[in-house]
Amino acid sequence: MALTAELLLNALLGSTTPLKHKGLASTRTAQFQRIKLSTQISSIAKSMQQMLDTRIITHEEKERTRPKRGLVHQHKTTRLRVAYQGIPGAYSQVAAKLACLDCTTISCKFILDAVEAVMTGQADRLIVPVENTMEGEKVRNYNLLLEHGLYITQEINLFVNYCLVANPGVKKEDVKKVISHPVALAHCGQGLARLGLDAPQEAVDDTAGAVELLLSQNMLDTAAIASTQAAKLYGLKVLAQGVQNEPWNVTRFLILSKNLDTVSRIEGTRKTSMVIAHQGGLQPLFRVLSAFSSRSINLTKLEIKNSMRKPIKISDPKEGGTVKEFQHAFFVDLEGSIDDQKVLDALMEISVFSPFIRVMGCYAADTKIYDL
Repeated sequence: MALTAELLLNALLGSTTPLKHKGLASTRTAQFQRIKLSTQISSIAKSMQQMLDTRIITHEEKERTRPKRGLVHQHKTTRLRVAYQGIPGAYSQVAAKLACLDCTTISCKFILDAVEAVMTGQADRLIVPVENTMEGEKVRNYNLLLEHGLYITQEINLFVNYCLVANPGVKKEDVKKVISHPVALAHCGQGLARLGLDAPQEAVDDTAGAVELLLSQNMLDTAAIASTQAAKLYGLKVLAQGVQNEPWNVTRFLILSKNLDTVSRIEGTRKTSMVIAHQGGLQPLFRVLSAFSSRSINLTKLEIKNSMRKPIKISDPKEGGTVKEFQHAFFVDLEGSIDDQKVLDALMEISVFSPFIRVMGCYAADTKIYDL
């Protein structure tokens, strides 16, 4: 039977009419690789020069000039509850406050606790970091979207300026140990060396947690890597700013929900994220690219995940959250929405040779870069 555009749209959004699946994948070692798209697809990603030319938006400017839309389908009198991993002062909390103005943030010790808060209704949204300019191909936390049936409702890019902080009275030469979140430590190894600090490093749960630990245990020989906002919140001293390895350090955060946003309510330029999964080889990749390229659909992201030992697990919302396993998965971000006819036509073409397509979110594209 021919797959109509309406039928495909219903299936992608979770109807009871699923696309045909071809079975489980064999297992292989997980590895990530980023590939360069065909030149037939114009402007697949914003160039680094565009990023460098982007004006950084401060928190104060955002409060003053940006419409307080938060998430557009929320009632004006409703304070959105956003869960994050960490304690007050963590970068995730800062990003949540910038993305969803006037929201109430909910601190969670572990990221899975934040997921549970959303799934059980204790929180409306969850914010997670997924990409960083210093990590290149590394993708974090996408498994949360895949395995838990969460949807992207918003994105925000935050300029991360790491600082070295300590208790009042502590000097740089007093520091014998540096503590922070593992990612922050990895991002600041060279920066610490530039400061002449060759002190041992110790990983803790999050950057703000490192600051709290300094204060609660009155550590006078230890410094933490955190934000100036966390230092101010806990009354600590900033020993050095900009200790990240590279001066341009931007992290992309995604705001997640257990419900897919209504497309008609999305303001501004729309972006759609999806995962396309299949069982064997990379040959379908070229057909995927062709489906988008032939319709002049601009891709802003393409990530490929190959699992040669451990299957890729993906929750299927249209089958009640059943977790399915695949050997290959393509993560795609494109300009446009799932109600655009040319996007629907491309997905119809892809569904002929790919057994699984899941829309992970349709939301307003936000290319600005925000500062604390």
